[in-house]
Amino acid sequence: MKKNSYMKIAIFDIDGTIFRSSLFIELVEAFLQEKIFPASARKIYINAYKNWLNRKDSYEKYIQAVVIAFNKNIKGVNYSDFKRISDQVVAFHKDRVYQYTRDLVKDLKKKNYYLLAISHSPKRIVDKFAKKIGFDKIYGFMYEYDKKGKITGVAMHKEIISDKAKVLKRAIEKENLTLKGSIGVGDTESDISFLEMVEKPICFNPNQKLFQYAKKKGWKVVVERKDVIYCI
Repeated sequence: MKKNSYMKIAIFDIDGTIFRSSLFIELVEAFLQEKIFPASARKIYINAYKNWLNRKDSYEKYIQAVVIAFNKNIKGVNYSDFKRISDQVVAFHKDRVYQYTRDLVKDLKKKNYYLLAISHSPKRIVDKFAKKIGFDKIYGFMYEYDKKGKITGVAMHKEIISDKAKVLKRAIEKENLTLKGSIGVGDTESDISFLEMVEKPICFNPNQKLFQYAKKKGWKVVVERKDVIYCI
């Protein structure tokens, strides 16, 4: 895409906002199926998964446990395997998206918005997923690997990627964008920092913390359930 000064920007989280699951979860499960991660890795998050499934605890705690399992087992994995499995996961799940956000992305693309994806999943898998949908720029966690092609376990630029507002500011400066007419779409409290920056924040299928915050702020809340899309 050609750079265009003051192009309007639309920012999206990906997991749970466009993708109807978590790329992080699907990646870890694929590593387990391929025996790249040991079976013991699942023990780290299985209880959190059951608690969420039975509505005894939050989805956020489940995700956090999956991230811990990933971080404890990614060191020493061949980067070539990391890329291969990431690509396989995206190929399998590429159409598993929400209708509301899928159609919103298409509409904004037609209106010449600059589409930015900000995710806390690994950049490789977010890149493959989001580029197929039409995003112009994708931010996610990048992992260092050594001369032998083994992942060291170190996430690069973690202090920036962890703060989605910092990522947004960085993108605006680098790509000559404007927040005038900007749109942001997120689903958890980790998205609040960039939702506060945009003119039109949209909380899509929000968790409890984001929903309560959105009510105080008067932000738009959209829920997609089965074949029904409605605003609260």
